[in-house]
Amino acid sequence: MKKSVVVGVDDDIRIRESIARLAKSAGYTVVMFPSAEALLASGTLAGAGCLISDVRMPGMDGLELQRLVSVENPKLPIILISGHLDEQVRERALRAGAAAFLFKPFDGEELLGVIQRTIESDSQT
Repeated sequence: MKKSVVVGVDDDIRIRESIARLAKSAGYTVVMFPSAEALLASGTLAGAGCLISDVRMPGMDGLELQRLVSVENPKLPIILISGHLDEQVRERALRAGAAAFLFKPFDGEELLGVIQRTIESDSQT
């Protein structure tokens, strides 16, 4: 089922595991990647209901990933997360179409609510 797949990218394994546990507990299928490059090479986005990405990562950052994914799949909801309190980056991401932008450490229930809203919203379009 396409809309139940949460795809995530974060270079920190603890964050990947945390997001995976949270989304799986709500019944989503979860596929996580350690880098944007690994995600893009996987072909996994075709079945995604939403994408969660860290902003600052080695190699391709989350903003560049957002730009590339938005060109290929403009309807895919993208949730960006960052451990750096930078309102300019947040505003840039939201202007570029991010469904949400959360700062780490984020509240698990807040992230789950954003995932649910973006997937439900996407399935109604």
